[in-house]
Amino acid sequence: MTKPESVRIVEVGPRDGLQNESNFIATDIKIEFLNLLSQSGLKNIETGAFVSPKWVPKMADSGDVFNSITRKPGVIYAALTPNIKGFNDAILAKADEVAVFAAASEAFSQKNINCSIGESLTRFEPVVVAAKKSNIPVRGYISCVLGCPYQGHVPLESISQVAKKLLDMGCYEISLGDTIGCGTPNAAIEMVRAVNQFVPIEKIAVHFHDTYGQALANIFAVLGTGVAVIDSSVAGLGGCPYANGASGNVATEDVLYMLNGLGIETGVNMDKLIDASLYISNALGRPPQSRLAKIYQTKKST
Repeated sequence: MTKPESVRIVEVGPRDGLQNESNFIATDIKIEFLNLLSQSGLKNIETGAFVSPKWVPKMADSGDVFNSITRKPGVIYAALTPNIKGFNDAILAKADEVAVFAAASEAFSQKNINCSIGESLTRFEPVVVAAKKSNIPVRGYISCVLGCPYQGHVPLESISQVAKKLLDMGCYEISLGDTIGCGTPNAAIEMVRAVNQFVPIEKIAVHFHDTYGQALANIFAVLGTGVAVIDSSVAGLGGCPYANGASGNVATEDVLYMLNGLGIETGVNMDKLIDASLYISNALGRPPQSRLAKIYQTKKST
């Protein structure tokens, strides 16, 4: 297998993970969680979202979080900004990077953000223009690349066209999300190759949920295509409020263990990552969801 020498892990737990947890998470806990993640060697951390608190109440304190964390030099603290108001709030909070999100499925787009794919892309244009003027990088997310909870199969052409439009709009990287975690390795490879016809492989990231237990297998498979950016969530936090039955993202520590075993460099320290995983799991009042964190917890208690 041809594999990259290094992989950049994008930690999405503080945003994509915590916003979908059922438990309330106090602002001071989020701040400490982010500070622990910052010490682990991670270079990209999705820190919060500037969205309507009516729709995503758990992100209502993102401004306070950004303004209170201890920022480590060299770490990018990113924010989700679906519109120009969110972008302006992110700038005030000194976010290093912003992200916009679209869907490859029309049905999911309507359920998730109450508009068509085309309308959602039009909404993002002012954000990208403003970001370019402020010299702020913009990342693009695409949901439902390996299946939709409402329409089922999602054509590869739909995924590729949305990815191309986000790239042409000005997104420096496109993250391909298996929102309901139904993908398998061959389907993941086929999807990445289809997108790669329009987006350079170095600008493609993958974002796999682990609903069917296939996330690590999918990541391993697409490493062979040249993908070298992986989204993951420490402790396997999160899910999707618009996709019933979707479990959390693949756990960062489990991804790291696999990459370490493959001899792929990440710059992330496992012990410090586990500290962050156990901290947020304890704060949520539940056992850690990742296999690695469970193993470390057992070792500490014996």
